[in-house]
Amino acid sequence: MKIKKGDQIKITKGKDRGKSGAVIRVLPSESRITVEGINLYRKRTKPRRQGEKGETVMVARPFSASNAMIICSNCKKAVRVGFRPEGNSKSRYCKKCGAKT
Repeated sequence: MKIKKGDQIKITKGKDRGKSGAVIRVLPSESRITVEGINLYRKRTKPRRQGEKGETVMVARPFSASNAMIICSNCKKAVRVGFRPEGNSKSRYCKKCGAKT
């Protein structure tokens, strides 16, 4: 999976198309990501203590990683990402400008 936690991404499909945010959580086995402020749904919580009221909380749900593109830190555009070998490891690079991401 090419998207990692902390990456800045832009949504390319769905109800939140055009919005961007930081990745909070990555689920590689399901190929899904959770982004702060994107794909929000209401979740009702029960009161935990006596005298407390239940409330409605907005929760970010995971969505398919194929609906998002990484924003390059160098050229500030939504780009595809490739991998290059560097010694014994791989590093990601922007396919538009060639910079490391």
